Amino acid sequence: MSEEVAQTTVQSRPPGDQDDAAVRRSDFRLLWTGETVSALGTGISGVAISLIAVSTLQASTFMVGLVRAATWLPWLLIGLPAGVWIDRLSRRRTMLTCDVVALLLLLSVPVAAAAGVLGIAQVVAVALGVGASSVFFTAAYQAYLPTLVPKEGLSAANAKLQSSNQVAGVAGPGAGGLISQSIGAAGGMLADAASFAVSAVCLMRIRTPEVRPTGERPRRNLRAEIAEGVHFVVRDPYLRVLTVAGAVDNLTWTSSMTLYVVYLVRDLHVAPGLVGVLTAADSLGGILGALLVTRVACRFGTAHGMLLAALGTAPFTLLIPMAGPGPRLCLFALGLMVAGAGMAVCNVLSSGFRQAYVPQYILGRVFASTRVLQFGIIPVAAVLGGTLGTVLGVRHSLWLTLVVGVLAKSLRLLGPIRTQRDLPTSLPSPAAVH
Repeated sequence: MSEEVAQTTVQSRPPGDQDDAAVRRSDFRLLWTGETVSALGTGISGVAISLIAVSTLQASTFMVGLVRAATWLPWLLIGLPAGVWIDRLSRRRTMLTCDVVALLLLLSVPVAAAAGVLGIAQVVAVALGVGASSVFFTAAYQAYLPTLVPKEGLSAANAKLQSSNQVAGVAGPGAGGLISQSIGAAGGMLADAASFAVSAVCLMRIRTPEVRPTGERPRRNLRAEIAEGVHFVVRDPYLRVLTVAGAVDNLTWTSSMTLYVVYLVRDLHVAPGLVGVLTAADSLGGILGALLVTRVACRFGTAHGMLLAALGTAPFTLLIPMAGPGPRLCLFALGLMVAGAGMAVCNVLSSGFRQAYVPQYILGRVFASTRVLQFGIIPVAAVLGGTLGTVLGVRHSLWLTLVVGVLAKSLRLLGPIRTQRDLPTSLPSPAAVH
């Protein structure tokens, strides 16, 4: 939607509605700012915490992997009950609490380092705690966005958030390396703690009231409410297909990503400084995809646009194992960039669809249910990628995982998405929700 059309729509509303729309726009900018700064800090600490484990604590390869897995493990452990609590509690207050908890946990690392008592057990515990906070924050954040953005604006809002997150994904690791080199790896944890403080301040300044959904139902026991969210996803043909397709995408993509650094350094003999530049092509593609998603949705529709992005860009990933030293390194970057663009378009359109389609009273549980499968499979995929690389060799493993990934994109054709130009923005009827 163009700015001119949006302005005309606002001017035609009563004064009270105009004021409310202005507050919502301001509050979305606050949410956007806080999330962007927090994503930048997370990118910084992602490098810093690995450097602390490797350089400061001289941790083994297994322990370094354990630190990384600890960040994602909470999705498997608490993802489903987190969705229930998100639907019961104030989502903004939950996000604010998560920011404060993460801030305190991250501050404990440089404090312990300064005192000379930092150990690998604390680093793993901090990664686990920050990961748990991220579970609650992510579910609450996705369910909270429709409070600030009307249904027709969700795709554009998600595109902005995706774009800024991808920019942070490019800038964060580089900044983390520079900060760690300048003031020590613990300084990177300070930077991430500061980013959570900024996010918390932005959340505190949001003025839009969080109205409880009119369809809210009486509370039941935890297991029953978890089951309701899972059954909602399983029964719905759109959510079921998108959830399974996203999980398989993460399985194959993470398995291949686990091997990229080894592939570049040992097979292609790329200098360490260039490795970061080449792997950043994924995030650069994500920025491009986020910028193009509105045009893709307008031109092809949200359903067909998603299929085009998934099926049209996936074959480019096969350029990655075709790369070689010298000019052929461009094949690696090109494959990664196009794939990143396609995934960004799919992520924006699917997030906007869920936020508009799923009733507010169960939105937190639905997001948690989908993320448990999609994010919970990431540590499994990382182990699978390393195992395949050891058994089959790196290049053969890349061919296997990427070819399976290309074929898996066709899972989206199994549901009703292929039959419609646009994804629905609401359930067919109230009777569809039991």
